Amino acid sequence: MKPKTDRRVDCLGLYCPEPVFKTRMELGELKVGETLEVLADDPAAEEDIRTLVKHLEQQLVSVSKEGNTVRILIKKVK
Repeated sequence: MKPKTDRRVDCLGLYCPEPVFKTRMELGELKVGETLEVLADDPAAEEDIRTLVKHLEQQLVSVSKEGNTVRILIKKVK
């Protein structure tokens, strides 16, 4: 069963720095405790978003890959 997500940002077809920028903007809109799902197919997106989550001191819930698509779940904790 996949975790409930409150918002989703679709970055498929977008390349650096767009996925990180969109993810940061969406995280800013979330309330503490809500979860954001990010979909991306830029090879750099996974590492860039991991770095962003750490920098913003949020919680990386999970990272999964299907083909070229990475699905990242982030929980806003502060």
